[in-house]
Amino acid sequence: MGIYLMLSKLTAEGRKVVKYRPERIKEVNEEIERMGVKILSQYALFGPYDFVNILEAESEEAILKVAIKKTAGGKLEVMTLPAIPIDKFIESMKE
Repeated sequence: MGIYLMLSKLTAEGRKVVKYRPERIKEVNEEIERMGVKILSQYALFGPYDFVNILEAESEEAILKVAIKKTAGGKLEVMTLPAIPIDKFIESMKE
């Protein structure tokens, strides 16, 4: 299982959806979970991104599937970053 950070930015259309139907955020979370990706944590942000999701997935392909399917509607843009647990990173530096 891998950990990924997904930074999300709403488009103008996406902002309208969240303004009038903020519960849509939870519906999207359920859609992501049905795709086999677990949402470990989620936060709304100030700054250039609107949300950060900390996700757990079996593979990069699963994360890519979420990114493509959730951005295809034009309401969201994402940047996805793989995350390495710090202890694992430290061990890899010793090799």
